[in-house]
Amino acid sequence: MFNRCALSGLLALLVLVAPAVLAETPQAEPGSRPKIGLVLSGGGAKGLAHVGVLRVLEEMRVPVDVIVGTSAGSAIGALYALGMPVAQIEQQLIDINWLASFRDDPGRAYKAVRRKSDDWRYPVEPGIGIRLDGIHLGSGIIAGQNLGFILNELTRDAALVEDFDRLPIAFRAVATDLETGEQVVLRRGDLATAIRASMSIPGVYAPVVLDGRMLVDGGVANNIPVSVAHDMGADIIIAVDITDRLQDVESLREAFSVVGQLTTLMTRMNADQQLELLQDQDVLIRPDLEGHGSTDFYNAPVIFELGATAAREHATDLRPLQVSEDDWRVYQGHRSHRPASIGNIVGIRIADDIRLDRRFLRARLRQKLGQPLDVDQLEEDLKRIYGLGYYEMVSYSLSPTGQGSVLNVVVKEKSWGPNYLSFGLDYEDNFNDDTRFNVGAALRMTELNDWGGEWKTGARLGTEPRIRTEWFQPLDYGFKRFLIAGATYQRNEQSVFNSTGDRIAEVDITQRELDLSLGTELGVNAEARLGITRGYATVDDQVGARIAPGGAIDQGGWNLRLVHDSLDDPFLPKSGAFAGIRGEYERPGMGADRNLDRYTMMLAAGGSWNEYGVVGQLYASAVTDGVPGVENSVLLGGFRQLSAYSRGEIAGPDAALASVFVHQRFGGPFVPYFAGVGFETGNAWQSLGDARWNNLLRSWSVFAGVDTFLGPVQLATAYNNRDDWSAYLNIGFAFTQLFD
Repeated sequence: MFNRCALSGLLALLVLVAPAVLAETPQAEPGSRPKIGLVLSGGGAKGLAHVGVLRVLEEMRVPVDVIVGTSAGSAIGALYALGMPVAQIEQQLIDINWLASFRDDPGRAYKAVRRKSDDWRYPVEPGIGIRLDGIHLGSGIIAGQNLGFILNELTRDAALVEDFDRLPIAFRAVATDLETGEQVVLRRGDLATAIRASMSIPGVYAPVVLDGRMLVDGGVANNIPVSVAHDMGADIIIAVDITDRLQDVESLREAFSVVGQLTTLMTRMNADQQLELLQDQDVLIRPDLEGHGSTDFYNAPVIFELGATAAREHATDLRPLQVSEDDWRVYQGHRSHRPASIGNIVGIRIADDIRLDRRFLRARLRQKLGQPLDVDQLEEDLKRIYGLGYYEMVSYSLSPTGQGSVLNVVVKEKSWGPNYLSFGLDYEDNFNDDTRFNVGAALRMTELNDWGGEWKTGARLGTEPRIRTEWFQPLDYGFKRFLIAGATYQRNEQSVFNSTGDRIAEVDITQRELDLSLGTELGVNAEARLGITRGYATVDDQVGARIAPGGAIDQGGWNLRLVHDSLDDPFLPKSGAFAGIRGEYERPGMGADRNLDRYTMMLAAGGSWNEYGVVGQLYASAVTDGVPGVENSVLLGGFRQLSAYSRGEIAGPDAALASVFVHQRFGGPFVPYFAGVGFETGNAWQSLGDARWNNLLRSWSVFAGVDTFLGPVQLATAYNNRDDWSAYLNIGFAFTQLFD
């Protein structure tokens, strides 16, 4: 009797307690049905087919209890595991700026104005560092900074989840230990970092360091991790295989195809080994992705449908796994469960293994303690920290506490730093009488003191040689106020033309200058500088008519410069604006031979209209007091500075220029080319007061080109109001160079 009463009481207790226990469980318990594991393989953009498979599983009411993914499969699987609806996953993947994910630079808008002012001269930053022990390279072509921001945004709802079993669906990401080649199953930590590690293609993305191990793409060790799903207790496996198939001998005739075949061999072999673990009750789905490559991210809607089509072809195999509508509602309720909210930020923890004082980074974070996390603001701040150029990766994570969350700011210093090389090239040929070619390199030495002092030296060699060295010294941790001390040497060849456009003389003007400036940042995209200069110019090697006395011309004075620069690109801006005004005052009391005042103004803006990019520019420079010399002349003519005239053909103490260019982009995002038309008008005068509508020169142009890492390479032809034609091949023209 006692045993029978005890048994009855125990059963009654279970009936009362079980609903509450089930309600607190973050995952759908399979109960009497088999536990279903979804295995998603890697394959780059072809992984978008996984989303189509998920859509069909939901249409058929097939629940998933555990998810394992490799590379692209880990990203798609993680989004579904954390409870994101399939329709939202599709839209997020369509909206992602995939081109940005393959770049580290968060955008020109996040660089300081002082960096922008020189980026057209040295636009190529290939990840080369130099130290006393030699030259160093980065561990990958791409560090993965922008990819990290994208993954942080996508996994925001799981920011406080450290155990992936606590997600609505238990999840694992598979990576590879670069040292041993062994698979690493990631089940804990920051979800975005786990995905990032699983997707780190060796040699392309830099490895992710976790717990002392360097992790790369999981496809190297296990591209279809069926065994991991078995280890998680899955009874039935639904595996989606998007691994590339091996090419036949006829296709292996070029170097790229041979390298691709070697990569496919590596992943195909471990994939086939995993597929041998599948049983009769398991379902293998292989979408037909013929003609689609691992970089076709912009074909997302098509690849979604190919995945869905392949899943529907297995409807007969999937139907036994279908649950009732009531059970499906319960399952979806569990999947929509969200982890604990972030709450207020109660502390900010900054990595302490960095060269600079931690206050240097803290001064750049606007997050307030005791306030909710402003993710958009935080990501902007982290992008500006990354834009300083000191760090390979800048990211964040959150740690829960009883009062709220602690914001952890993690920075990984560049392994090839702290001194960096950059390069540039500009070329202009009018196929007639003028060819200009310059190649340049710059060395930037950073983190020279706790406040972030820098020393940069750049040299350009060619038809317009220039050497510039400067010390940048912040006066506080936030770079709000700074000093710049520098020295410049440059030589320009100036042609002199008569009224009919014939060259009658050539003269070399060489300038040497020392300068010291006090500056302050004005918000994010603007700065002001007050400076003094001392130097001299020489007029040498005059050929043809003599236009100026030779010898040295002493220069000295002070200047004021105010610049706003939010252009997204100095070459082909699609958004943003540039506004600059500069006053230069040469004074005999400061060592100058002349008493001269000059003001220069420039406005430029980029925008989009339907499918077209539009760039407008206004420029004017005038001497308002004093008598200028030949070294003070403003030169117009040449590519996009009255294109139908030779470079320097339009010259004078004062000048003005207005232009508008419209272009349309074609081709893919990775190799974009463009074509367009332009109109320019302006002139040079002895005095800007002489400007009249009837003495303005005009130039119309047609151009086409391709956007490269060196800047746009453009072919153009131009026609002017004198019935003259010109043609150009140009590399590296930037709209801001006329002001600089």
